[in-house]
Amino acid sequence: MKRLYFDCFAGISGDMVTGSLLDAGLDFDLLLAGTGKLELSGYKITSGKTEKCGITGTSFRVDVTAPQPARNLEQITSIITSSGLDEPVKKDACGIFRLLGEAESTVHGIPVEKVHFHEIGAVDSIIDICCAAIAINSMGIEEIHCSPVNTGSGCVKAAHGVLPVPAPATARILRGMTIYSSGTPAELTTPTGAAILKYYSKECGPLESMKTLSTGYGAGSRDFDFPNMLRVFIGETSIAPAMTDEITELEKLLNINLDHWK
Repeated sequence: MKRLYFDCFAGISGDMVTGSLLDAGLDFDLLLAGTGKLELSGYKITSGKTEKCGITGTSFRVDVTAPQPARNLEQITSIITSSGLDEPVKKDACGIFRLLGEAESTVHGIPVEKVHFHEIGAVDSIIDICCAAIAINSMGIEEIHCSPVNTGSGCVKAAHGVLPVPAPATARILRGMTIYSSGTPAELTTPTGAAILKYYSKECGPLESMKTLSTGYGAGSRDFDFPNMLRVFIGETSIAPAMTDEITELEKLLNINLDHWK
């Protein structure tokens, strides 16, 4: 089984997710081809190597080149479902946005249909989420785990004013997951990053045993006194040896040949 592990020691954001997977071997041209199937304009995506505190990683950026409207969930879903993206990618991207919409709905006390996204409705967030879905589906990932999530601390300026970190929508999305703050006065985990993580991750805890195939570092935009990066491990796990051992022990215990009963 092919497993992906997100190491969120510096938090997580949408661009850090894609950057880390590019650094782990994802083909950038695949993302260009995928995002080209969306009926969106007014943006440009770039990627390149960068360094944070002596560690080399990959940055992924979506630069907005034209004003973008605030979109509601139905409009965003329509953009994704009417595109030429593969069906599993559409399903995942819409599911991630559903998590965001439900969190915003709860926080603001309005029906999800009436939520108008500002930051996460902009073209950069749509591209970030679709790129994450394209990457994970194209890399053959079967299972995703994550570390405890560093949220940061302090306050962040948003469309609704100055909000505490983690932002209310982020805190809502991360319910049930293990979170902490290292004390860094910044928003290390964004709503988009939290939603991608919550949608895909099956378990939040330490890195479990697996045969490592590749690693990657996705760089954040800000500089701190620690590497502002999301680290990923991609590897293979197998339960076959353990199952074989159990059958062998059962044969010994019963002192019979199980093949006789097949």
